[in-house]
Formats: sequence, structure tokens, C-alpha cells
Amino acid sequence: MKTNSWKIKLLTIQLLAIILLGNEGLCAKSKGHFFAATEKILITPQTPLPMSGYASRKAPFKGVHDDIYARVLVVGDGTKNAAIISTEIIGISDSFWSECTPLISKATGIPVEYIFLSAVHNHNGPSLSVYEEATPDVQAYKKELMNKLVQSTKLAVNNLKPATIGIGKGESKMNINRVAPDGKGGTTLGLNPYGTCDHELTVLKINDDFGIPLAMLINWPCHAVCLGPKNYFISGDWPGVAASYVESKIGKGVVAPIVIGASGDINPLYGPHVDFEVNNSYSFGKDAIGEDVGKEAIRVAGTIKVKKISKINAIQRTIYLALKDSDNNMLRYSDKPDSMLVRLSAMKIGDVVITGVSGEVFNEISLNLRKRSPYSNTFMITHCNGSCGYLITDKTYVIGGYETKSTRAKIGAEKAIVENLLDMIKKL
Repeated sequence: MKTNSWKIKLLTIQLLAIILLGNEGLCAKSKGHFFAATEKILITPQTPLPMSGYASRKAPFKGVHDDIYARVLVVGDGTKNAAIISTEIIGISDSFWSECTPLISKATGIPVEYIFLSAVHNHNGPSLSVYEEATPDVQAYKKELMNKLVQSTKLAVNNLKPATIGIGKGESKMNINRVAPDGKGGTTLGLNPYGTCDHELTVLKINDDFGIPLAMLINWPCHAVCLGPKNYFISGDWPGVAASYVESKIGKGVVAPIVIGASGDINPLYGPHVDFEVNNSYSFGKDAIGEDVGKEAIRVAGTIKVKKISKINAIQRTIYLALKDSDNNMLRYSDKPDSMLVRLSAMKIGDVVITGVSGEVFNEISLNLRKRSPYSNTFMITHCNGSCGYLITDKTYVIGGYETKSTRAKIGAEKAIVENLLDMIKKL
């Protein structure tokens, strides 16, 4: 009789475990819980396409040095889901965003404002014609990429499981300010150890309920330009190395999306250099920098305490900046005759605030936002939900240089971005 009693108790415990942990579809609909899932999808083109990032490159790529990927992180609070997507490409054009995000939303039920579609600003991937008309081959690749992003996000939503989350911070000093003195009273693209450079590396760590790692989202500000305009081989540059390093070292199916911080004026210590074929071209730079970022991310992750959170909110806003009067404008495209569209995004996951800006933001703008944010765990993703080009600080207009010539906006972008994002954060 005593033996039967213990068997009944054991069976009851097993049934409860199945109900509470096994039925993820039911749990995902319950309020006050946190859920997460990831996907990683190969996005290397099968057809040789022109490469992105350097105007001097005209011919299609010659081969693939290392594959490029998109990584999807979906999180939910039992009421609504949100997606953060990282792609190892040059950028997300406004037209690509306008077509792709509604498709993702329709397929998954995730509201458009809860989708952060970002690029790592990789200068060694295929051209997506961010600033010009796409050729038929490029257009076909864009359609294929859209479909992969939609399907992978849908798959992640369907595989949501109970999870815990935490955040930690470290730093990598493998980046440097690139607005350098030219010896003639002006500036040029170079290495400026005296310029402001944000080294902070942020890790968002997500485990399942059994403590198994699901995701390590890594935010760090640096151009993906370790290789230069003479390289004709597809590569994920340092972001691809960093993500793969973390995934291989952690194992257990963890996915490590890289999202780029404000780095319009930040370059890697190594680069841009030549290519994979020329000896002593510093092509090893992507490995050195990617490994350093990956090691620091793993170290930081080891210090993070994860917990349950109960609420996710997101908001999106479009602002228009006045266009500068200049014939030197390098990006000749416009949303309105006299203004430039900038898409701002903000998401709050527990006490973590993630902001997004659809451009190449100077790092002091992000530093200012972090300093003034009411939440200590605030970070910025750039090249997010569109592409509007350089967004520079007001003082940069005075010193001039490449980015000053390139930006389409008049003085005032800095204040508009920070003030609007702070207002959005208050509304979360």
C-alpha cells in the first residue's frame, strides 16, 4: 500500500511537470511570463552579385571566404511578442524595411513597432542597392532574403519557450575614433586616439528555464570594415567572427546576434585593409577583433544573473530632419524635397531599454542618450529599421571631413534624435 502511494505521488509530479513545462503553446498565451526563441539562417548569395560598401568595386564577388547569416531573437511576455533581427549585410533600406516588416508582422502577429530589423553594416557582403536602383539579380536576392527573414521569424515565434533574461556590460578597445587630423587643418578618415570612442560592450543573455543558453545578444560600436575595397570575397567581417566564436565556444545551440552600436565615427583598429589574397594585407584583422569581442562577451555573460520579467513594450516614431544646402551631398535621395526621414525605435524588456536609429550615428549621440536615460541599462542599435546615412554631432559640422560632406541633414540631428528617444522611453 505504501509503495502504491509513492507511485501515485510520482505520477502526479510527472503530470504537473508536463502541464507546466511541456505545453509551451499554452504557456506562451499566459500573462506574466517571459518567453524566447532564436533562429539562425544562411544568407550567402548563390549568384555572384556586386559587393557593398565601397563605390570603387564594380565587379561581382569572386568567391566566399566565410558565409554570412541572419540571426533572429524573438521574446514575449505572454501577451505580445517582439523580434530583434541581425543581418550580416550593409544596411536595411527604407524600401526593404517598408516591404519586409509588414510581411513579418502578418506572418507572426508581431506588431511592426515591435520589430527591430537591423544590419551589422558589413562592407564585405552583397550589394542590396540601399541608395540606388537594384539590378534584377540583386532584386531576386532581396526577395529571397525577405522570405528567409519572414520564415525564420515565424519559426522562432512557433518555438517560444519559457526563459530568463539578464544584462551585463564590459568593453573592447579594438575600436577607435576615425575622424582624424589630416595635417592641413582639416580631417580625414584615419585613426584618432584623441577622439571620443565608446568601447562599451553590452550583452543580453537569455537562458531557458533549465539554465541552457538560448541567446547572447551583443551590442558594440564599430564599422565592419576590416577588409578594404580590393576584397572580392564574401565575408561576415568581425561581426561574423564574433558571433561564430561565441556560438562555437558556448555550444548547446546558442545564437549570438551582433547588433551595431553608434559607430558612424568609429572604425576597427585593423582596417580598412586590402583583401584575403595579398600578403600582409591585415586580413587577419577581422579574426583578431571578432575574437576579442567574442571573448569579452563570454566573460560578461558569466557575470550576468538572469531572471524572469513580465512586460515588454515597444514604440516607433518617424522624425524629419531639415536637409542641408550642399552640392557635395554624396547620398542623393530624398523622402521629401526639403527633409530627411529618420525612423526611431524603442523597446523595453523588463528594466532593459533598447533604442534603434535608422542611420549611421556618431558615438557621442549614443553616449549622451545613455547618460540622460532614466534606465541604466540603455543601449542603441544603429542601421535599424531603415537607412538614412550619417547622423553626426553638431560640432562635427565645424571641423568638416568625410561624414560632414556625406550627411544629408543640417545641424540639429543630434538634439532631435536624443530628445525624441528620451520622450519615447518615457512612454514605454
